[in-house]
Amino acid sequence: NLKKAKVEGKGVLNNRISEYILTNLSQCGIKTHFVKRLNMREQLIKRAEIFPIEFIVRNIATGSLTKRLDIPEGTLLERPLLEYCYKKDELNDPLISREHIYSFGWATEEEIKYIDKTTLRINDLLTGVFRAVGIKLVDFKIEYGKAWNKDTDKKEIVLADEISPDTCRLWDVKTEKKLDKDRFRKDLGNIIQAYQEVARRLGIVPETTN
Repeated sequence: NLKKAKVEGKGVLNNRISEYILTNLSQCGIKTHFVKRLNMREQLIKRAEIFPIEFIVRNIATGSLTKRLDIPEGTLLERPLLEYCYKKDELNDPLISREHIYSFGWATEEEIKYIDKTTLRINDLLTGVFRAVGIKLVDFKIEYGKAWNKDTDKKEIVLADEISPDTCRLWDVKTEKKLDKDRFRKDLGNIIQAYQEVARRLGIVPETTN
């Protein structure tokens, strides 16, 4: 029952929002695969060998967590909850534990320790960015990969994903209005307006030409 459709104009907004967020994160010392935005729809990114894991951070209980564990919708979590999913579309990205990751060699303990720390730092930074514009960061999912660093001549772990209203749940602080992909998943309509609202609040000016 996974819903898929192409929403005209959404890609352009995601590209701008993701550029804004990744640029902000790299200014705060987070290593990412992002090099620059090329045009309205494309980005130049570093080639990275992706870990087959989705890293999920939850600040407020909603979505699959509430269904899976019968947690009341909207429960504020005392501290961010980190979850791992195995990236496998045909299995619907099942939830896995760290032990699975180590047993099957998807990442080492050292790598996961570094990624967890980075993910919680990203959560702190993003929570601050969004709170400043009246948006709650409910949860988000990200991926990491290993990219070559030509200065050190070594591979390093980088954030290797977009961060946009497609990959985050964002609620208005006052009204709890959803400003993310749930508008599409739950047939709430006005998805473009919601994404535009996020861009507008972040101070991202729309662009008319390529």
